[in-house]
Order: sequence, then C-alpha cells, then structure tokens
Amino acid sequence: MAASATARHAILADMRSRRAFVLALVAGQLASRGRVEAAATPDGLAAAHEPLRFPDGFGAHPDTRIEWWYVTGALEAASLTWGFQITFFRASTGLAGAASSRFAAGQLLFAHAAVSDLARQRLRHGQRISRSGFGIAGAAVAATALKVRDWTLERREVDGASRYAARASSETGGFAFDLALRATQPILLQGDGGWSRKGPRPSQVSRYYSEPQLDVAGTLALDGKSVAVTGRAWLDHEWSDAFLDRDAVGWDWIGMNLDDGAALTAFQLRRADGSVLWTGGGFRPAGGTTRDFAEGEVVFTPGRVWTSPATGARYPVEWTVATPAGRFTVTSLLDDQELDSRASTGAVYWEGLSRLADANGRHVGRGYLEMTGYAQRLVL
Repeated sequence: MAASATARHAILADMRSRRAFVLALVAGQLASRGRVEAAATPDGLAAAHEPLRFPDGFGAHPDTRIEWWYVTGALEAASLTWGFQITFFRASTGLAGAASSRFAAGQLLFAHAAVSDLARQRLRHGQRISRSGFGIAGAAVAATALKVRDWTLERREVDGASRYAARASSETGGFAFDLALRATQPILLQGDGGWSRKGPRPSQVSRYYSEPQLDVAGTLALDGKSVAVTGRAWLDHEWSDAFLDRDAVGWDWIGMNLDDGAALTAFQLRRADGSVLWTGGGFRPAGGTTRDFAEGEVVFTPGRVWTSPATGARYPVEWTVATPAGRFTVTSLLDDQELDSRASTGAVYWEGLSRLADANGRHVGRGYLEMTGYAQRLVL
C-alpha cells in the first residue's frame, strides 16, 4: 500500500509539473504575441467588418487568438432545480512550426463544467486541459465539434435549426450530465451584425453570437444517482484577436432567458477602482428584432455582496441592471458559485444560475450571471 501511494503521489506530481509547464508556455507565448501584434493592430480594424456567415461561424477559428463556446442553463425534475454550465476554450499558442508538425502544440483546449446543486447548496465543478490533436482534444473548423478527453459539445442541423449534444462528468465533483439541446429561435447576432465592441478602441472587438431559449432534455447524475431532466439553456460562441483593454480588470455579464421568450444580454467592463470602462448588450423580444445597446446605455448597480471563504473575493450576488429595454434585478440562486480554474485557464471567476425580476419585483426569467476580475485581474 505504501509503495502504491508513493507511486500515485509521483504520478500526480508529474501531472502537476507538466500542466504548470504547459500553462507557463502558453502564457508566455500569448503575452509575447500580444506585445508584438497589439502594437501593430490598427484601430480601424473593425471599421470594415463583414457580418458573420453560417455555417462557417459554428466552427472553430484557429487563426484567432482566443475562442470559447459557452452553454448555461437551468435543469428541472419534479420540484428540484439545478444550474449547469459547460464551456470549451481554445487558445492559439503562436508556437513556430505548429502548422507543419503534429507534435507542436498550436492550439490548447480547456473545458469547464459545473452543476449548481441548489438543494444541497453546493457548486459541483470540474475542469480539463489538453493540447489539440492525437484524438484527445480538438475543435473542428467546419462545425461545432469540441472535445477535451471525455467531455464533448457537438452540433448538427435539423430542419435548419441547431441541435446540440453536451456531455461531461467529474468524479471529484460527483456529477455527470448528458443533454440534448434544441434551438427554438433564430441565431442572435450580438453587437453590430455579430461584431461586439469590448472597449473604447475600435480594434477591441469580438465576433459573437448567441442561441438563447434552447430546449433541454437529458439525464443528470449526482453522486451516482441519475434523474431525467428538462430545462432551458443559452449558448454563446465568441472569438477574438483582441485582449482586454489595459485598464480593464474584469467584467460583469448576464445572459437571461425571459419566460415570455425574450432574450436579454448586458455587460460591463470594470477598472481596478470599480469604475466602468465599457458597457454593451442587447434585447430581443420573442419573435422580434434585436435592440443593440450602445455604450453607456447599460448601468449595473451592485446590491448584496457575498465574500468567498476560499479566495476572499467579494462578489455582488444581486444587481440592478438598467437598460433601454427596462430595469431588472438579478439575484443569485446560490451565493457560492465561484469557480477556481487556476489548474486550467488560470482564472478564478463567479458563474451562476440567477433569477431575473422586473422593476416591480415580478419574476420574469432566469439565466446566468458571470463576474470576473474580483479575486484577481483577469488575463486572457
């Protein structure tokens, strides 16, 4: 037994050292690319952009620095409710020779998955990291087909609409889910035709679309006990060459499915002193046209604050969000929804299922609130 334990410790130590090496390598490469390329990126880069095109937009864009596919939602069975998320990140390392050698790590893939267990007041989560290739991890260019070991997110098209399959499991988190997601509405292009400004400079822009109001059905297992679930979800896909503005430390973001079929997005980027650097978002009524929010039209006002016992970070778990589409209150359904992903992407952030109420306090929807840059400055 002693020899076995020693061997296990040695294996774990080796895994940690290799992971630390990979993270340091990609951080150095991305930082180097950022210093060189950001200086050469003209502010007019986004001025003549073209609208996003599909089906090309569904796949990976390996010629860009960073990209993510992000699915969040609420699952239900009888009187129980859970939140869930699964996110795949792709980062270009910029390593020389990556295009010509299958052994050079040209792309790194990260994945996060979590279940907000409201009944037990517990956030269950796991994470994965791998270099692309060798059948272990990958992000297809032609379609949404993502894999990091045994976690997957895949899209197919049925009658012109998206159908997604999302699978993830975590022994340490004690959860697993296998979910089918069906689009009920057209794709929502964020910003100007899918080009979303993320800062005061025109070059600070991302390509960004959403698929809100996804119908969900499948199975959720907690501590080995499986249950059939249904629910509602939201998918974001975003990619960019731009890093955050040097004055930005993080952001606050909401993606909300309203009960009447509408979809609400709102975000703000914050400076270190808490002041607002940039805002944005949009609102699409059910069956209607998206109303894009201009910079300065969204105001986040923090309410109740929760302090993480793990990191000491102080997160506003209740917000009043004023938009041209109305004033809303966002309230977390579980305070402790902080994810420590320093073993993969290197970030600590808060991501959780939340309730949406209108100006009169009436429940109007549900979705996810994301807060970054509270435990430490967010570095993309």
